[in-house]
Amino acid sequence: MKQFTLSFVLVMMGLAAWSQTQVTGTVIDAITSEPLPDVTIRLEGGSMETMTTATGVFELTGVDAVGDQILLILKEGFLTKRLPIILISGEVVNVDTITMDIDVSAEQQQIGLISLSDNDVNSDDDNLGNFNVSGLLSAGRDVFLSAAAFDWSATFFRPRGLDNQNGKVLINGVEMNKQDTGRPQWGNWGGLNDAQRNREFAKYLSPSEYSFGGLAGTTNIVMRASQERKGGRVSYAASNRSYQGRIMASYNSGLNAKGWAYSVLLGRRFGNEGFQDGTLYDANSMYVSVEKKINDEHSLNFSGFYTPNRRGRSTFITQEIFDLKGRTYNPNWGYQDGEKRNSRIRNIEEPVFMLNHYWDISEKTTINSNVAYQFGTIRNSRIDNGRLRNPSPNYYQLLPSYALQDPNPTAYDYQNAYLLQQDFINDGQLDWNSLYLANTGELSKIIIQDDVTSDNQLTVNSIINSRITDAITIDGNLSYRGLRNESYAQVRDLLGGNGFRDIDNFAISESQDGQGGATPQSDVNNPNRIVTEGDRYKYNYEIDADVVSGFIQAQFKYNKVDFYLSSTASNTTYQRNGLYENGFFPGDASFGKSEKLSFTNGGVKAGATYKITGRHLFDVNAGYYTTAPNTRNSFSNARQNNDVVRGLESEKVQSIDASYIFRSPIVKGRLTGFYSGFSDGTDIGFFFTNNNIGASSSSFVQEITTNIDRRNIGAELGVEAQVLPTLKLKAAASVGQYTYTNNPEIYYTSTAPQFGTDTNDTVALENLHVSSGPERAYQVGFEYRDPDFWNFSLTTNYFSNAYIDVSNIRRTSNFLRDVDGQPFNDYNPEIAKGLLKQTEIDDYFLVNVTGGKSWRVGDYFIGFFATINNVLDETYITGGFEDSRRANYRSQLEESQRETPVFGDRLFFGPGTTYYVNAYVRF
Repeated sequence: MKQFTLSFVLVMMGLAAWSQTQVTGTVIDAITSEPLPDVTIRLEGGSMETMTTATGVFELTGVDAVGDQILLILKEGFLTKRLPIILISGEVVNVDTITMDIDVSAEQQQIGLISLSDNDVNSDDDNLGNFNVSGLLSAGRDVFLSAAAFDWSATFFRPRGLDNQNGKVLINGVEMNKQDTGRPQWGNWGGLNDAQRNREFAKYLSPSEYSFGGLAGTTNIVMRASQERKGGRVSYAASNRSYQGRIMASYNSGLNAKGWAYSVLLGRRFGNEGFQDGTLYDANSMYVSVEKKINDEHSLNFSGFYTPNRRGRSTFITQEIFDLKGRTYNPNWGYQDGEKRNSRIRNIEEPVFMLNHYWDISEKTTINSNVAYQFGTIRNSRIDNGRLRNPSPNYYQLLPSYALQDPNPTAYDYQNAYLLQQDFINDGQLDWNSLYLANTGELSKIIIQDDVTSDNQLTVNSIINSRITDAITIDGNLSYRGLRNESYAQVRDLLGGNGFRDIDNFAISESQDGQGGATPQSDVNNPNRIVTEGDRYKYNYEIDADVVSGFIQAQFKYNKVDFYLSSTASNTTYQRNGLYENGFFPGDASFGKSEKLSFTNGGVKAGATYKITGRHLFDVNAGYYTTAPNTRNSFSNARQNNDVVRGLESEKVQSIDASYIFRSPIVKGRLTGFYSGFSDGTDIGFFFTNNNIGASSSSFVQEITTNIDRRNIGAELGVEAQVLPTLKLKAAASVGQYTYTNNPEIYYTSTAPQFGTDTNDTVALENLHVSSGPERAYQVGFEYRDPDFWNFSLTTNYFSNAYIDVSNIRRTSNFLRDVDGQPFNDYNPEIAKGLLKQTEIDDYFLVNVTGGKSWRVGDYFIGFFATINNVLDETYITGGFEDSRRANYRSQLEESQRETPVFGDRLFFGPGTTYYVNAYVRF
């Protein structure tokens, strides 16, 4: 009886499996007739779904529905199809060939979105860490992420308070995040819009088949010749935000009968200035990709791109300067021979070459192996004024507030303030002529220098993807990244002189002859060296960085639940090699190799999606991992010495999010709650202060903060409703709180002769807000798409709860002490509490509109796309930081009692009304 029962059960299970209804077919591009991979296929209202293969074929199994059904065919960049079919239990339904039409309005929106990557912040602060929106482009069906990408990015809004070092950017499976900052250098592939339309984005902790990723997600940009849409495109764009014009031409051959495919692109972006004065833009873009399909199992692809770009930079300003000159003011430029010349130019020249091998071991297993090499330089110019006064036109002694700094200004003070005000209003720009006049002797007293970083990086990795069964997929990656970085100062322009003496001018007292002894020497081995244009000087060192990493991941997909498990491990090593022996740090304290740093890290993450029904889903993701500090945060002052940050540790990250997802033919939405915790973080700042710790004189200091703990919590919502075939309503919201959760450890270093060595302290940051853009953002809007291929959309956006970055030194014990180290005798705790209250940025409201139109003329598509941001020309602040020059109780009390502070908060103002227009021809 037992044997009979077992046999009966097995037979019935086999019959049930055999009798399951299946839907099969092929999906192709309606214009090119090329097969479309990665198209999502599912029944409307059902929980089962599948994806098309590289040949466009799909097979939807496990279908338990019968009768009249609607088959949904979805792919980003194409119009969604709803195909009526009739299902009969136990039968295979072959829908033959399904064609998909390009969603022209979505393509136009993508054009605008990609252009935003050209508009990243262009200020003097290299550490803003704004979340670049380009990674969100492949998340177009997520309403919230679309709002974050398209409408909120101009305010430096960061989804979940994360910056782009919390995410990973890959090109053809090769990681592109820089090892010195942890962030991608988007300028390395700027202007390659047409070659970067194929993007695979895993949001937040969601699984990616290429990498373990990070909290901000993983983006893989596919730049492979055979995967580019066949045909060509010529476009022209005009804008007033970063560049004024952009021209681009590209062509993709598609895969021919002999197995060859190629893609080429040439582009140029240009402009004398963007929205802010004096911010020139001069960039070229070149890309080529050639692929050979050797046979059905092997393909070899070569991709290379070179995007040299040169940009004039702007900087933060105070409220006083804004009131006098407005938000377009930029002190970095002045007229020279009738032309605007910017003293701070960023020049990026870092070509990338990669070779990608694709091996289809079987229909279910593929291995992608890559070798990539990146080299070149990033140069940032600035004025080296030696021992002369700061020549910046917004130097605090040239502003009206300086003349009125005394508690009881005299008539003479007011007269002087008026003269300073008028000079600043009528000019207020860099005086290039005065810089040349200062160099009347043989040697220059003031020059233009470049801070140069020169990278040579080799990346080798191999990625495996294997579908073990219809329900189980295994992904894995092994990777090596080796970096040799050279960092040095280089003389760019002697400004009329014949040479420049390479010494530390700040270290020379007035009684010295201007040459000094060993102490002020940049390189003791070459004392009092005279350098000329093109020479290295001031600092010169190398950093070697090696990272070996790997990850493995399993994904499971079933009728009612999908889930994944992923883990990663890595080893990171750094070592500095000083090429100059600095006079303040003789011997191996600065010259030769530092100790070798080593960090072993790992992590795990997991998630699941429970399909309550085809319309109602519940999704949860959780992860814990550690990350090595980047090279910038590992050495306390790498430009001068080999000192390693005290107590340096890897940062610990933990995160969890839970989402309710609703999808119906009319309404789609997602509501998510999230928590992320960070511990043992490290940060290094450099600034000039009049309130030295352990010293009685002013100096330039390095501020090293360790053991930083932070917490990001909040919720995000995105809803859209297709109320009419042509009209869609949409809404999005983000409500968060991003705060410090402890009082980190802090210490200071300096080359000042009187600077103390016992500077260990804590900084009172607990419960203060991390400056990471608006913590709250809301959007309501609509989108109209006409059947005649034109579209228009409007969004209203409200932002609040953004905070100025605090000055750490104000929140140390230094705040309580006078220059003699003793507590202030007039210290009042209640007044101090008010002085240290973190500044909240005013709320603001922005309106954005977009529109476009396209025509099909034979085999040609002609179209244009336009967007106008901040239609109402709202004035708003996007970020800023407290000044640290005068940072103790008495000096801050004096500042608060002035009508206009001498050292006010440094602010970055958002642009006024800006536009972007793109016209194109595609064939």
